[in-house]
Amino acid sequence: MFIETKKLKNGFELPLFGFGTWGMGGRDTLDPGNDDNADIEAIKTAIESGIIHIDTAEFYSEGHAEELVGQAIKGFDRSKLIITTKVTPMHLHYNDLIDSALKSLKRMKTDYIDVYLIHTPNPYIDIKESMKALDFLLEKKIIRFIGLSNFNIDSFRKAQSCTSNIITCNHLHYNLKHRGPLNDGSIKYAQDNDIMVVAWRPLQKGLFSREETKIVKDIALKYGKTVNQVAINWLISQKNVVTISKSRNIKHLNENLGALGWKLEDTDIDILTKCFPGTVETVENITLTKLIQPE
Repeated sequence: MFIETKKLKNGFELPLFGFGTWGMGGRDTLDPGNDDNADIEAIKTAIESGIIHIDTAEFYSEGHAEELVGQAIKGFDRSKLIITTKVTPMHLHYNDLIDSALKSLKRMKTDYIDVYLIHTPNPYIDIKESMKALDFLLEKKIIRFIGLSNFNIDSFRKAQSCTSNIITCNHLHYNLKHRGPLNDGSIKYAQDNDIMVVAWRPLQKGLFSREETKIVKDIALKYGKTVNQVAINWLISQKNVVTISKSRNIKHLNENLGALGWKLEDTDIDILTKCFPGTVETVENITLTKLIQPE
């Protein structure tokens, strides 16, 4: 299927829905018992289904997730894929960051990275140094676009002030339940400043289907959709917001893709935004924050 894209005024463009790889090959460490072939096939199936944006990180399974992506994309037209990966906050010194990018290229067996992100801020390393390294990678065409992940407004502004290049996107933990980026103004800031928000964990680990709420269930029945499809559509109906999600199960993948090609009415978007019960503001930052504390 063809997946519609969103395009910013600055020319940066991403599909509404992409494929995440957190948990593939392991989590923050490599899992020797992982079924690599199943993960590779899941990525291939996603691409064959029309998904062209693949998101990974050097942090995921100690770089093995990137290796799985590299194996999965063999045989596909690389120029039609958008590969995003991330440098860990421990590698944000100038030389370390450049070295991380080159190692990511090697693991994925590709000549360039489409979007390269700082995975999360590191208050112990000057962002000026990190942005200088990203500028170098951009100049050398090792990466095509610069992005950030888990940055609040102040840290995003600081990063942008350290480069004349456009920071195109911010990956944020944002969904019906987790409203931190909405409540702290990060979503509006992105919308007002021509920045793409890539919402990660849109289904909150299956929360919405496990704990169906009447408000979402009623709207799902109205559109003949599932609660998960409503949750994803709520995100992508918002200006400058796209999302990524992982699925090893073809049934779940197809369900996720069923969130595309239609749009919630504005009144239903408002109802979900204002009335969804038990929203929280905390950001769940996948153990990365523990790794950047000084000894």
